[in-house]
Amino acid sequence: MIHHPQRFVDVILPLPLPGKFTYSVPEEMNGELQPGVRVIVQFGKKKFYSALVHRIHNDEPTGYEIKSVETILDKQPVVHPELFEFWEWIASYYHCSLGEVMKAALPSGLKLESETRVIFNPEYETDKDELSSRENLLLTFLRNRKISSVSDLNRADQKGNAYSVIKSLLNRGAISVEESLRPGYKPRTETYVRLAEEYSGESQLTELVDDLSRAPKQQELLMRFLEYTRFGSAEALEEYNKKLLLKKVGTTTATLNTLIQKGIFKPVERRVDRISQYAGNIRDGFELSLAQEKAYAEIEQHLEDKQVTLLHGVTSSGKTEVYIRLIEKYIQEKNQVLYLLPEIALTTQIVQRLKQVFGDKAGIYHSRFNDAERVEIWNKVLNFDPESDENQYQVIIGARSSVFLPFRFPGLIIVDEEHENSYKQFDPAPRYHARDAAIVLSHLTGAKVLLGTATPAIESYYNALTGKYGLVELSERFQQIELPKILTADLRDAYKRKQMRGHFTPLLFEEIEKALEAKEQVILFQNRRGFAPFIECKTCGWVPKCKHCDVSLTYHKHNNSLVCHYCGYTLHHPSNCQACGSAEITTKGFGTEKIEDEVSLIFPNARIARMDLDTTRARKSFEKIIHDYDSGKIDILIGTQMVTKGLDFQNVSVVGILNADNLLNYPDFRAYERSYQLMAQVSGRAGRKHRQGKVIIQTSEPDHHIIQQVIENDYTGMYKGQLAERKHFKYPPYYRLIGLVLKHRDKRELERIANQLGGMLRRSFRNRVLGPEDPVINRIQTWYIKQFWLKIERDISIVSAKKKLQEILDEAKIQPGNSGVQINIDVDPM
Repeated sequence: MIHHPQRFVDVILPLPLPGKFTYSVPEEMNGELQPGVRVIVQFGKKKFYSALVHRIHNDEPTGYEIKSVETILDKQPVVHPELFEFWEWIASYYHCSLGEVMKAALPSGLKLESETRVIFNPEYETDKDELSSRENLLLTFLRNRKISSVSDLNRADQKGNAYSVIKSLLNRGAISVEESLRPGYKPRTETYVRLAEEYSGESQLTELVDDLSRAPKQQELLMRFLEYTRFGSAEALEEYNKKLLLKKVGTTTATLNTLIQKGIFKPVERRVDRISQYAGNIRDGFELSLAQEKAYAEIEQHLEDKQVTLLHGVTSSGKTEVYIRLIEKYIQEKNQVLYLLPEIALTTQIVQRLKQVFGDKAGIYHSRFNDAERVEIWNKVLNFDPESDENQYQVIIGARSSVFLPFRFPGLIIVDEEHENSYKQFDPAPRYHARDAAIVLSHLTGAKVLLGTATPAIESYYNALTGKYGLVELSERFQQIELPKILTADLRDAYKRKQMRGHFTPLLFEEIEKALEAKEQVILFQNRRGFAPFIECKTCGWVPKCKHCDVSLTYHKHNNSLVCHYCGYTLHHPSNCQACGSAEITTKGFGTEKIEDEVSLIFPNARIARMDLDTTRARKSFEKIIHDYDSGKIDILIGTQMVTKGLDFQNVSVVGILNADNLLNYPDFRAYERSYQLMAQVSGRAGRKHRQGKVIIQTSEPDHHIIQQVIENDYTGMYKGQLAERKHFKYPPYYRLIGLVLKHRDKRELERIANQLGGMLRRSFRNRVLGPEDPVINRIQTWYIKQFWLKIERDISIVSAKKKLQEILDEAKIQPGNSGVQINIDVDPM
């Protein structure tokens, strides 16, 4: 017998722990393991996880007991081993663990984890009086369910935390617990039926039909099956869908099962896609305008010698048509294409346009799909074969997480609306920026990147002007439609003269009226959802606040409730002040819901819709609102930032920005850049097809230089002004920025730890450290918050800086009394 040396695997576990973990490989698995497959391993005393094999080797670790791999889940890798280099860059650059990258990258259906199951003991007997009310409640719940998860028991418990009760019932012998793996992804199957082979001849079939004359229902089912499959014809089908057959014949499952039991029919399970195929028409090629052709040629030229090119095209210049022409080229070269969008809302229109050109070669990937659907898309991308004629996803349109998809032949990555901060992941880690991650991915895989926007991020435009990226300008609108006419309406003056109608100046009111009379559409932008940001007692000034967060509660009129937009805490609207008892409680400020209310009163005949987080929670809600507006079923669309992001509507003649001051006065070094981008983008929704549109910006500062730059479409002026400020105050693109967020349940302890850490940071980083300081909201979900900013020069190694930073943080965490603090690192914060 040949003795093989003991093999070991380093695996990645989906946990926020540094490094990889080594397990021994049972001899019978030696030939089956390969990097990129999933295995089940035990971690700790009881927990089991699906882990990804990273490396197979013979180096036995020392100093601890080695556990064995339990099971291999895959015959082929679910992640190409080459992608591990990309994952390692994400983990290193964004200062997180490989496990956190794995958790973000893989669909939940591919991540298995054991859960504690609580099992009722049927032999347990006791007097109910011996048990507390909570114990009786959970025991009754378990007696009915037999087996339950801890999370279900928590929901059933009176206080929402059943751990102490479970422990008590365990001690009494009323229950037992065990660890079991949660079910993962299962392919969807449908049952088809086929005729048994012994009845394939005409004479045998005739005899069978005669034999069934005493069972007319069975005979009819057989005859209809033969009719639907066109048995004996050149186009005959071998099998037919069971559910469809029963529906068409109008018979019962029992009749069909009898034919199966007699051996006349044989059932066949067929795997089917959860995602429906495109049923529309494929559009023929389209002509680009001269300006688009010129831009396309320049992009091709830049991509020859640059990894990244920036397409700076004004709103409605036809950037999407240029993208489509470029995608066609890469598809013909048998490459895969990733089309990144900042918002799920945008995928609705873009997908429709791309499906009309590419049909089922174009797929979608974002968080609105369920776990099983995301696994199917993942597998379609993973198994793409350029030589196959089958319908495969060659183009993926998706939000930021799509950057982790396992592309085998990536050729092009398009980052549309590249300036959007939605590309940045905030929580949990990895806190990556999809645009920057896509650029690194392109360097690792050889793919090319096209960034596109009407309002580039200052860092991107800087990289283009300094030659790091190629730069292509598309400065005229498609079909030479004029850019919208932008007017300002002075809020301060209108309020002073008492000319306001609700929150509308006379100018905006008049333009909305004209648009409605002309059967044209209107978009109203207000960057706050809800009815009012807060309510206030007129007598004493009391404002209800969230008990978990340092923020006032937002009033939502539709359910008469006060809601915290940070933790979800909800209160019913009080009828009296809780401080002085006064009944004089009034709303302050306004959100999209209040605007909707006012518009319905001022323009009673207008058809109105609202697009914000409250109205788009359901899976198909984006699509419905956008479809209804696009097809003219809605006259006025009121929305938050969702309405600013690249949506293309044909009949919009007026756009109203209801309060530009909220954008301009935010305490952030990017506030002016973002204000310009938001106002320019929402303005671009006006007059896109037939004639010049109008944009009304309501503001108390009509002469503000940013507003003037929006009016003049002067991106270059905004860029130069902001760049000079960034250089003077040491901000990106001249310096790198690293954010540190400290959280603690105790405010005083947080103050002490933050001051202690500040001293430690300044000893190493000196005047590069800003803080500790309170953020705009300094308590969220009962955690008090402090933050630091580190400004690192571009010529200093960011790797060395982060290594030193980690050493300081490790030292701070082990100081006496510091165990309760959480510290998050955010590289390149937005």
